[in-house]
Amino acid sequence: MSLEVKSVENMEILLEELADKLQVVNRSIMDPEDYDLEKYDDLKFMYDIVAKKGKLSASETQAFIEELSLIRK
Repeated sequence: MSLEVKSVENMEILLEELADKLQVVNRSIMDPEDYDLEKYDDLKFMYDIVAKKGKLSASETQAFIEELSLIRK
């Protein structure tokens, strides 16, 4: 399955992977129901950056989590 395709299933995968990579403790902020499919491109962009970067600093992690909160419903 290609993550380039906008779908609820792919959004769930992106959020799950981001939660793992960002080491999110409170997984409730990563609930797919809290995100619009219209924001899929934003999530995919963040996912690509995090995946490419690998290890993130604490401040980078916090910045990504704050950005996620801005695109939630």
